[in-house]
Amino acid sequence: MSALLVVLVVLVTLPAAAAGAADPPQPHERQVLPGGPGGNRLEVDVALLLGSPVGLDSLRLETAERREVPYLLVGPARGEPVWREGRILPVASTEETSGFEVDLGSALTVDRLALNGLPAPFLKRVRLEGGGDRSRWTELVAEGTLFDLPDEGLRRLELAFEPGAYRYLRLQWDDRSSGRLQAPRSAAVRLVETLPPPRPLTFGVTVDRLPSEPGVSRYRLRLPVAGLPIVALELDVVPCHVLREARVSEGQLEANEIRPRTLGAATLRRTVRGDLVAGDLRVAVARPREAELELEVDDGSNPPLPLEGIRVELAPQPWAYFESDDGEPLTARYGAAGVGAPRYDLEALRPELEGTRSDRVRATARWGPAQPPRSAPPAPAPDLLVSAGAPVDAGTFRWSRPVPPGPAGLVALRLDAHVLAFSDSLADVRLVGGDGRQVPYLVERLAAPLVVQLGPLEVGPDALPEGVRRVGESLYRLRLPYPTMPAARISVATTVRVFERPVRLLRVRAAQGRRADPVVETLGSTVWRHARPESEPPPLALDIPAHAGAELVLALDEGDNSPLPLEPPTLYLAAARLRFVRGGEGPLTLVYGRPGLGAPRYDLALLAPRVLGAPALEVEPGQVDERPSREAGPGTQRALFWGALALAVVLLLGLVVRLLRVSATG
Repeated sequence: MSALLVVLVVLVTLPAAAAGAADPPQPHERQVLPGGPGGNRLEVDVALLLGSPVGLDSLRLETAERREVPYLLVGPARGEPVWREGRILPVASTEETSGFEVDLGSALTVDRLALNGLPAPFLKRVRLEGGGDRSRWTELVAEGTLFDLPDEGLRRLELAFEPGAYRYLRLQWDDRSSGRLQAPRSAAVRLVETLPPPRPLTFGVTVDRLPSEPGVSRYRLRLPVAGLPIVALELDVVPCHVLREARVSEGQLEANEIRPRTLGAATLRRTVRGDLVAGDLRVAVARPREAELELEVDDGSNPPLPLEGIRVELAPQPWAYFESDDGEPLTARYGAAGVGAPRYDLEALRPELEGTRSDRVRATARWGPAQPPRSAPPAPAPDLLVSAGAPVDAGTFRWSRPVPPGPAGLVALRLDAHVLAFSDSLADVRLVGGDGRQVPYLVERLAAPLVVQLGPLEVGPDALPEGVRRVGESLYRLRLPYPTMPAARISVATTVRVFERPVRLLRVRAAQGRRADPVVETLGSTVWRHARPESEPPPLALDIPAHAGAELVLALDEGDNSPLPLEPPTLYLAAARLRFVRGGEGPLTLVYGRPGLGAPRYDLALLAPRVLGAPALEVEPGQVDERPSREAGPGTQRALFWGALALAVVLLLGLVVRLLRVSATG
């Protein structure tokens, strides 16, 4: 009997143990407050999406007794909206307001009013009310703005409000700061024939301003998690006129390198008239894969965009249908990786819940406040581990730099000007582990440039040969960090507000061969001008070719004016970083400076989608260590070969001469 009881206990507990092993603990837990007994509609909110980076499959609803409550995720309503025109009725005007009413003929459930045939241009503040008769009104929009400004390319003739059943809508124009408008030619309302779509989900993101070249503002957007269903960015800008081009990008794998890929672009527009603002600062984007995005704004000749914040807009999300027995609070648990989607008998109700309004939905449930996660989500680093690369002899490279130590995981090693100047277009760059084996990496080309602040310009009247100097020119020596710099752009600022100066960028080469005079090359020229005393002048910008040398000459034709005061120049280089997975390799070393070495090819490229979607720790290489390499590449090998061959020829000739002498004496 005792043995039989033990067997029964084991049989009963095994399924529970197996279920517990299959479903790991959920890191997030929140209350769900049903609107009442029966069928409830629960909207997906931002906190649920951010806490479920692997999707909504892990969501579970439970009662206070830990009984699982079935639910069904119903996709957002689809199909074209249905509009119904109403009859426009006049209303009495006052000294400050005017307007009209719209008679729909009968009570209709509506959520939007659209006007047509208003004379442009206009920008006006409005108030909208709704009612079942013309005696009692419900405020739908307390303070909205409608506008049609063709010259600025701005138009908004619709007002959105919470769905409700109304026969009459009353719109009042605020005429205190603008002229009166005649009644529109027509007005239509949008019918809510299905369950009303939820409002777009939005939330603010962390924004960091990036160093950038003159005339361009760049910002890095840090998203809470990767892979969010983002459809647009909405910019919050200090009230001012705006007309600028904007572009949003992220890194994508292309030809074994990560390069910026445009997700969306738009023209930012806004106009301000008194205390009224009309604008469109939204940039529609394709769904990103990364947790970092970059926003680039072309400022033109304007000062940098006065950005105050950015909100992201998410794609329409499904809603959850569940049935409550008593209307008591439930507990939602979610966020664990590896939890499969549940399967409930409620699936049979999907045809009824999709498309048309269902009588089963009798209440709207609410989310309780989000709680801190009970445990951190699993780190993605173990899934990204890849085998080490082939062995490499670090002593054959000219330059060596230590990589700062840190935890295991994805790392982004930002390359500085020294690496860009002394590597062979990054083809000879290698990461070496403590065991002498290569650490695989992906090269990431960045949209934002690497900014290098140079020292003050040095006045050099003798910077050019005497026969090349021009009367009235101011000459400055421009010293670059290294003679082998890649192609770059340089900018120089001044504090003078009104000026015009022809500018030349020159390079002086020493005399070669039979030429007794140095050679002067023109690398670039432009006319630098500014004629608006009320604004800051744009910096002088010139392109510098690759390997231009360590010293250039900047020549400004001052004419009969006094020399312009010049600020220290700034250098802009095409930036790059290496993405790699730090494992158990011990100390890591960055080596480069071995001409002729081909670019590496690693299996890490196969994991690019996960490498791009995971957060990376950004670091910079340590102090430069130069050492003579034991092998300088194919050029040195060829020199050694020909040297050895020449020595062998000399020895053979000496042996032949010796044999001839012996033969002659014999």
